[in-house]
Amino acid sequence: MPRLSRSSQALALSCLLAVASAARAEMSAEELAKLAQNPVGNLISVPFQNNTNLNFGPDKGTQNILNIQPVIPISVTDDWNIITRTILPVVWMPRLDADTGPVSGLGDLQFTAFLSPAHPSEWIWGAGPVLQAPTNSNNELGNDNWGLGPSFVVLHMEKGSPWVYGVLLNNIWSLSSDKHGGAYSNGLIQPFVNYNFESGLYLTSAPIATVSWMAPGSQQWTVPIGGGVGKIFHFGKLPVNTQVSAYYNVVRPDYGANWQIRAQVQFMFPK
Repeated sequence: MPRLSRSSQALALSCLLAVASAARAEMSAEELAKLAQNPVGNLISVPFQNNTNLNFGPDKGTQNILNIQPVIPISVTDDWNIITRTILPVVWMPRLDADTGPVSGLGDLQFTAFLSPAHPSEWIWGAGPVLQAPTNSNNELGNDNWGLGPSFVVLHMEKGSPWVYGVLLNNIWSLSSDKHGGAYSNGLIQPFVNYNFESGLYLTSAPIATVSWMAPGSQQWTVPIGGGVGKIFHFGKLPVNTQVSAYYNVVRPDYGANWQIRAQVQFMFPK
């Protein structure tokens, strides 16, 4: 088989880049924002979500969690995709007692694989397993027992409508209890609603309610309310979704944070 010359290879690469740029150009800022708001969208993206928890712990310190969250879709057939979502937290923990000082490092990784229709209607869903791996670099930052459970998401996104809304749920049970941290059963409920403007600006509310089923009754739930604003920008030709929001925990365990400030930058690679 004849090999292409360097000039031909350069021309072919330029054509591919031009096609990719044209494909991105066909999507408006509002369409990009709505695509970013779909947890099972057919989109490679790398979000960096920073959560600053205020008045956390007995000394009312500040806890900071940076979640690195790459999303990679995999086409299984013409009708089905698997959307993989990984969350790797980088944690800074304030002093929690007199015997330990502040701690920073990696928390426990969570990996989810959603099976989702490749050509959904305005109602979109995904379902699959969520795995928790003990990647924590310090005992204060995680649990050394592996965990597994189900995860489900459903949302409504209609062409021509500015609204995107839905809910994501999961629960993870520990697969063992003999390592540091012991047994656990932890749930998550994240309702979300977004109102999008043509400019790529949008209003958002996506509070993350969590429950630790094995904690005493009054210590189980954290339930926030709040919201914020987001905007699609472009870094060169690369679309970037930015967002900032604030949430107040109306229900929280003893020593739980009362406020969370969330800031996110999401690099998007539309197909």
